Amino acid sequence: MDKKEEKIVENKVKEVPIFFAVDDGYIPFLAVSLQSLIDNSSKENNYVIRILYTSISKENKIKIKKYEKENISIEFVDFNKHVEEIKEKLFTRDYYSKTTYYRLFIPTLYPQYDKILYLDSDIVILSDVADLYNTDLGDNLVGGAPDDVIQTIEVFGNYAEKVVGVADHRNYFNAGILLMNLDALRKFNFQEKLLYSLGQIKFSVAQDQDYLNRLCKGRVKIIDKAWNRMPVAVAQGNPEAKGENLKLIHYNLAFKPWYFDDTPYQEHFWKYANKTEYIDDILKIKANYTEEDKFKGEESNIKLQQLAQYECDCVGDDRKNRR
Repeated sequence: MDKKEEKIVENKVKEVPIFFAVDDGYIPFLAVSLQSLIDNSSKENNYVIRILYTSISKENKIKIKKYEKENISIEFVDFNKHVEEIKEKLFTRDYYSKTTYYRLFIPTLYPQYDKILYLDSDIVILSDVADLYNTDLGDNLVGGAPDDVIQTIEVFGNYAEKVVGVADHRNYFNAGILLMNLDALRKFNFQEKLLYSLGQIKFSVAQDQDYLNRLCKGRVKIIDKAWNRMPVAVAQGNPEAKGENLKLIHYNLAFKPWYFDDTPYQEHFWKYANKTEYIDDILKIKANYTEEDKFKGEESNIKLQQLAQYECDCVGDDRKNRR
C-alpha cells in the first residue's frame, strides 16, 4: 500500500451523520431517497439518519423505520417546539413548507457533531454519500454545488448577485444537498446571525437558501455538480448535464417525475420508487395530478421568474465597478 492509499484509509469516516427534513406529504419520496441511499451504501460505514419533522403519522414512521439495517439507523426528531419559537419569522410561498428551514438549526441542536450532511427528499442517490461526506471543508462554513437553476436562467443569476449579494452567481450554491461544518458555523455564531437576518430581510425567491448564501458567502466549498445534478440543466440544453458521471439527482422546482412523464433523469427515480412499498401511493399521486395542476405549476415557475426580476428592479446595479 502506497502513502496515498494509506491516507485514504486513515481519513475514511466510519459514522456518516445525515439529516432530512420532511412531513407526511413527502414521505413517499423520502422512501425513494432512502432506498437509493441504502442501495449505494457501503458496509464499511455507519449511516446515522435523522428525520426532522413536525407532522408524520405513526404508520409512516413504522414504514420508514423498516429501512434500518445493521449499519443504518433512523431517528425521527420532533421539531414542533423549535418552529413554534420562531414561526412568525419563517416566510414561505407556493409549494414550500417551513421544513425547508429546519436545517438551519442543526449546528446548535447537535453540538456532538463537527460536520453533517443535509439532504432534501426529492432526490435519488447513485453513489455512496460517504464519499461526499468525506469532502474536506477546511474552515469553510458549508459545502454545496452551484445551483443549476441560477446558472442556466439569467434572471436568477442576476437575482443572486444583485439581491442576495453573492459576488459571482456561478458560486451561488443549492442548499438541498449541503455539507455543514457545524464546528465552524457555531464559532461563526450562525444561528444568532440567522435569526437577526430573518427579522431584518425577507428573501422571497429561494427563502432559506438565499439566507445561507448571504451569510456564508466567501466561506463556501464548491463541490462537484455530479453530487447535485438537476433536470433543469438538461431542459435548458446544457450538454454537460447529459454526459457526466451522475452521483445524485435533485428533482427540484417543477421537475418531478411523479407529476410529469418527460422529466429528465426520470428513469432513475422509477428504478428506486418501484422498490418501495410507497409505489402505489406515488402512482396514485401521478394519476391524480391534473392538467390544471400542471398549468398551475408552470404558472408558478413563470411567477417566480417575474418575482426575481421585480426584486432585481428594486435595487441598483454596481457590478460593472467590480468586474
